Amino acid sequence: MNFDISSCGWLMQRHLDWLTASGVPMTAINKPYPVRLAHGHKAADGRFDLDPGGPDWFVFTERDDLVFWRPRTGELATWDGRAFALGEKAIDQASTYCFGFALKIFESPLDWLRAGRDGVVILNWWGAYDGLQHCPSVELPESLEQHYEQHMQPRRMPQVFIRPKRRGTAA
Repeated sequence: MNFDISSCGWLMQRHLDWLTASGVPMTAINKPYPVRLAHGHKAADGRFDLDPGGPDWFVFTERDDLVFWRPRTGELATWDGRAFALGEKAIDQASTYCFGFALKIFESPLDWLRAGRDGVVILNWWGAYDGLQHCPSVELPESLEQHYEQHMQPRRMPQVFIRPKRRGTAA
């Protein structure tokens, strides 16, 4: 990742007020990494372009990428295009699935934040199969069921050639 998160600003009081008024607990705003602020635009390729004169975007740190969310429009963008979901760390945590629980998939970053970042928000449904295929269980809202069913399959399967059994040869 060639973008330094420290170059992002901090949320302003108006952002904090909006988030808390929307039902987001302060712990979800601050942990595991604080939500940061950037200005820019979403490029045609889904990547984020910095622009100091651009609108506000909230910034989330992911394992190999940064995720940008513009609450006013609901737009999502990434810095490197590597993250397929917000909250990817939850996918590999045993505590996500213990006691019969499932990985929660949320429709929006706001829903995810309201739930204390307990789960994921899919950014790239084409990456969902590779990212979620080993999950023992998932829970999602009805509104995402069609996307889930459509994308939870391999993008391509290998072409298969059947070799006929040879006759008349000794083993």
